[in-house]
Amino acid sequence: MSQARPTVRVVVADDQRVVREGLVTVLEILADVEVVGAAATGEEAVALVERHRPQVVLMDLRMPRLDGVEATRLIRQAHPSTAVVVLTTYADDDSILAALQAGALGYLTKDAGREEIARALHAAAAGQAVLDPAVQARLVAAAGGRARDSAPSRPLPDGLSLREAEVLSLIAAGRTNAQIAQALVVSGSTVKTHINNLFAKAGIKDRANAVQYAYRHGLAEPADADRR
Repeated sequence: MSQARPTVRVVVADDQRVVREGLVTVLEILADVEVVGAAATGEEAVALVERHRPQVVLMDLRMPRLDGVEATRLIRQAHPSTAVVVLTTYADDDSILAALQAGALGYLTKDAGREEIARALHAAAAGQAVLDPAVQARLVAAAGGRARDSAPSRPLPDGLSLREAEVLSLIAAGRTNAQIAQALVVSGSTVKTHINNLFAKAGIKDRANAVQYAYRHGLAEPADADRR
């Protein structure tokens, strides 16, 4: 018998009233999700987070006065314990990268179903990254299978070594451990050691989280030909 999931407190942010109210209605049906606020603008989302301290914000990207990317940035700076999951119609490279770099922990498109959204909210509340399969595919395509071959022009985050950053970029490019080992001409156990080390240093919990981290910190480059 499985244990019931803990209730996740959520703020919903979307400028379209019908979408916002629909999301609230859908989420309120779930026994393990509590909607504590609904915002029509990025400014309202930031204010509601300040007031209610939710675990997760379900954030639209295109909103008036303060868009979802900047609202995400402000929320993550002021309330790092509040995770942001983007829910948007936009799955282009620029939107995805901007959201991840602002600190979003999840990215879903609006064709996601109720259970998928619920799983993403619970995962984000637990500190786990969640990427829509279509978004994951775009990130892998944007990476173009290219790892960085030279030292970065700025210090690496969280004390990562150059080799760990290289492994991370290959993970973001969608490579398996075996493919990484082949690309770097090392053993599979060496790759596992590098992955364990970089996950520990960066607080990464899984490969989806690693992809999000790599793009947020500029450790994976989109291919110019795939940019819109």
